[in-house]
Amino acid sequence: MMKFRFRRQGADPQREKLKQELFAFNKTVEHGFPNQPSALAFDSELRIMAIGTRSGAVKIYGAPGVEFTGLHRDTATVTQMHFLPGQGRLLTLLDDSSLHLWEIVHHHGCAHLEEALSFQPPSRPGFDSASGPLSLARVTVVLLVAAGDMAALGTEGGSVFFLDVPTLTLLEGQTLAPDEVLRSVPDDYRCGKALGPVESLQGHLQDPTRILIGYSRGLLVIWNQAAQCADRVFLGNQQLESLCWERSGRTLVSSHSDGSYAVWSVDAGDSPMTQPTVTTTPYGPFPCKAINKILWRNCESGDHFIIFSGGMPRASYGDRHCVSVLRAETLVTLDFTSRIIDFFTVHSTRPEDEFDEPQALAVLLEEELVVLDLQTPGWPAVPAPYLAPLHSSAITCSAHVANVPAKLWARIVSAGEQQSPQPASSTLSWPITGGRNLAQEPSQRGLLLTGHEDGTVRFWDASGVALRPLYKLSTAGLFQTDCEHADSLAQATEDDWPPFRKVGCFDPYSDDPRLGVQKVALCKYTAQMVVAGTAGQVLVLELSDVPSEQAVSVASVDLLQDREGFTWKGHERLSPRTGPLPWPAGFQPRVLVQCLPPAAVTAVTLHAEWSLVAFGTSHGFGLFDYQRRSPVLARCTLHPNDSLAMEGPLSRVKSLKKSLRQSFRRIRKSRVSGKKRATSATSKLQEANAQLAEQACPHDVEMTPVQRRIEPRSADDSLSGVVRCLYFADTFLRDAAHHGPTMWAGTNSGSVFAYALEVPAAAAGSEKRAERAVEAVLGKEVQLMHRAPVVAIAVLDGRGRPLPEPYEASRDLAQAPDMQGGHAVLIASEEQFKVFTLPKVSAKTKFKLTAHEGCRVRKVALATFASVACEDYAETCLACLTNLGDVHVFSVPGLRPQVHYACIRKEDISGIASCVFTRHGQGFYLISPSEFERFSLSARNITEPLCSLDISWPQDTTRASYRLRESPKLSQANGTPGIVLAPQSRNGSPDPGHSRRADTPEPPEAMLSPMSVDSATSADTTLDTTGDVTVEDVKDFLGSSEESEKNLRNLAEDEARACSILIK
Repeated sequence: MMKFRFRRQGADPQREKLKQELFAFNKTVEHGFPNQPSALAFDSELRIMAIGTRSGAVKIYGAPGVEFTGLHRDTATVTQMHFLPGQGRLLTLLDDSSLHLWEIVHHHGCAHLEEALSFQPPSRPGFDSASGPLSLARVTVVLLVAAGDMAALGTEGGSVFFLDVPTLTLLEGQTLAPDEVLRSVPDDYRCGKALGPVESLQGHLQDPTRILIGYSRGLLVIWNQAAQCADRVFLGNQQLESLCWERSGRTLVSSHSDGSYAVWSVDAGDSPMTQPTVTTTPYGPFPCKAINKILWRNCESGDHFIIFSGGMPRASYGDRHCVSVLRAETLVTLDFTSRIIDFFTVHSTRPEDEFDEPQALAVLLEEELVVLDLQTPGWPAVPAPYLAPLHSSAITCSAHVANVPAKLWARIVSAGEQQSPQPASSTLSWPITGGRNLAQEPSQRGLLLTGHEDGTVRFWDASGVALRPLYKLSTAGLFQTDCEHADSLAQATEDDWPPFRKVGCFDPYSDDPRLGVQKVALCKYTAQMVVAGTAGQVLVLELSDVPSEQAVSVASVDLLQDREGFTWKGHERLSPRTGPLPWPAGFQPRVLVQCLPPAAVTAVTLHAEWSLVAFGTSHGFGLFDYQRRSPVLARCTLHPNDSLAMEGPLSRVKSLKKSLRQSFRRIRKSRVSGKKRATSATSKLQEANAQLAEQACPHDVEMTPVQRRIEPRSADDSLSGVVRCLYFADTFLRDAAHHGPTMWAGTNSGSVFAYALEVPAAAAGSEKRAERAVEAVLGKEVQLMHRAPVVAIAVLDGRGRPLPEPYEASRDLAQAPDMQGGHAVLIASEEQFKVFTLPKVSAKTKFKLTAHEGCRVRKVALATFASVACEDYAETCLACLTNLGDVHVFSVPGLRPQVHYACIRKEDISGIASCVFTRHGQGFYLISPSEFERFSLSARNITEPLCSLDISWPQDTTRASYRLRESPKLSQANGTPGIVLAPQSRNGSPDPGHSRRADTPEPPEAMLSPMSVDSATSADTTLDTTGDVTVEDVKDFLGSSEESEKNLRNLAEDEARACSILIK
């Protein structure tokens, strides 16, 4: 039988214009701490800081809201970074020895970071005498001299090359070879040994012509660049690690591989100095690890700071990550929980000042940034307004709360300030204050809540560009764990030597994996929230402004309902503490509801107006009245074959018999379905022809899409009883004349349960309802045909709008819902969206996403999109994220596709699983364990950095004539689509990786594929960074790997073919 395809008229031009005013996709800012940092720099004049990463990202930070992001074309580790003081320019060194010059330039009043030049040193020596026998194979250290106009490059071979920074070209005739240095060294010191690589280069603050060179063997040389001779030579014999030149130039300090540091005096003598003035091993006499970096900072009081990293006793504390701060007789060993990358001090760098007078010490670690106040006794930590480690404990879930009332916001901020009070004597604020934030004050306050593996929930200010920590809620204190024993051990060792002091908040270790937070819900009008965990614990908490001591009532809900034949093989429930417990100001627990069996909670919702909380696990769902502290309902959703649901996440028990049975069923099913499909052997050919026909037809004419055949899922699939979503609504369920409270639950097998609730009315003049019991009666039960998991449920009023949140209508905070027209319920499954009328529950409209697009739904949210052209116009739409990483937007209730964008790479399973939408068309997802990418689907509601920087350029500096083509939006560091800039090569030889003919047409920006510029860093994230990774996610990933390999092979063949054409 022939299958006809009818053409229909194309899209309405007015509607297309309206879409452009409502929808626009942008990846705007990366919140959190950069993943795998590798380099650090600070501009003391502009007060800005730069961090480089192992993926080649460059991030510059100033005052809160001042951020710049860039990405090197090659995925190489940034090993060193140096600011040209006051110029807004940054020189970066990668591990392939290439140098890159970045500029902060202004477009239309806003600043952007762009790469201006790149320099790739020759990898092998030249053959003619003009090029010289020296090889600039590997650059080990970079020093900016002469106000940043020239750079000295120390190499692995011991040579020092000089580079003109404005043009990134080597200066001929100024190279310093090791042989020239050895002429100034006594014969007995040479003894046939090489000097080794250049380990350190230091400049003189008052005299830029003098350079201090330190070689790995231990030799120190003060080289006079103007006279081309050595002024002073220091004959060190210990392997050198780091150097620092004291401000006045009269003292040097060197650190060594044996854990010692030496102080050398720079006097007027001509003979080489063989012995330092002082040699100290701070943590000796036993063998110590190397001191990797050392700083000397003098003070007006006459004493000085010596700050160094490493040097710990090798046997006892060789695994510690420490920075030691020594001033006079005071020594503090700062003990961190992650590896030290680099550190710097904030101090005076003006040549006319006589003393450094350090104000702060900034330490970049692998997992966080810590800033210490050096002016306050005790050297306390300075709270960071951004760059907080989101992953101080692994993130397991996240939620966003929009339009937070000012009163609740102030109470949360106050509770957070009481958690970490600052010393009264501390006057130092955040020292990195460069630039100006030009963004307008956010019109509404947004909270981002993150649940963590250690049982904490962290509250973040997500209103603007800087993600600021506000408050931390810990649930571990309610349960009996082993953390007290660990604390007592830590306190017992405080008086020992070395004088350790724990610094930083990164702590990836959890006392008990059962504490992990799985779901969070917050009522912003009553300051009540629900936190649900891995061991079936559901906590109802309430915000209190004062500390209290009270007992927490405990209740249990058996979700199995005495089913026979099921035995829980997973972890045990957490044991709650008994009696009154002390609680600090903040969210304090009122009720603990324990699900039995203690499986991880998979869904939770809160209705503060009715004092009800609903929760679901892999066994069923329950309803609890937390005002009367009594259960209302418990429903088991297990299928008779759901044995996997009884094993729990921590169980490794597998039934060989069951797995064999399932395998044979699959084989039998595939044979039957294969016979049924034998008649349509040419369906793939027909689909291909249909796609070609669609491409050939005019753009104003659309074709009806070909639907894929979707096989219904088996009813006895494992984990079919998992409750995926819960929802409260005041709607029509029993009949069309009476509306009332209802509760909806959706499961993994496509079942939807709707309960009519009898909630006592509130007393007159009070918001609290009467003390009578709440009753629940099953009103409707819907089974979706394909048994696809139900992802979300929402009730729409007579105008097709979603119902307001609890208290919004009663307090006149939102438009009251239309109770005159007929209501409808939107049920979103993994395969399709469907709208049913209420109370009859008859199908009204639907959209088969899997059949049309070949993808499955992962996340869904209803969002309001405001128009750019008209302030009063807005539409409520359905935003959906698929397993392929695409975001689709549909109209509500018509379910017409509006726009779709490629957002996340389909291989990034944890990124897709961690995505959360906001109510105003934005979203967040994890691009690494420590970073959220923020994106916007709204053309009007965009949160992105808008900032400027006051830059002073030297008058003789040439710029912008050779700069790369400018782009209004740079590609961001971890997978943000955009245009990657093509840097020009300045090494005198053509750079094949970056060269492009001038007459080659550039592709338009809209046609560039985001997949081609995605960074590979987000692929390194592990699956345990978020709690919602499903079996289907893993199947999608495994299935897509074969496609990606095939695409890579095709791409390689195309490139080879293109190369052969060029060679001909």
